[in-house]
Amino acid sequence: MDLRARKRWSLVVLLIGLPLYIVVAVTVVNWMDRALGRQPIVLELAVYIGLGILWILPFRRIFSGIGKGE
Repeated sequence: MDLRARKRWSLVVLLIGLPLYIVVAVTVVNWMDRALGRQPIVLELAVYIGLGILWILPFRRIFSGIGKGE
């Protein structure tokens, strides 16, 4: 995939995919609150960090080299 296409796809992922993923992450933590009760803040933070790392893994190739010039 050339640089121009990767830049376009990265924009799509950041503007559409990331907000959707944030909604999913908050929904998962809210489900944990309902199902398991309120968890310690450290555990909730760990879940948010884990989900924050998890979403980027499939898109590593799209985001690699985006900041570099043509």
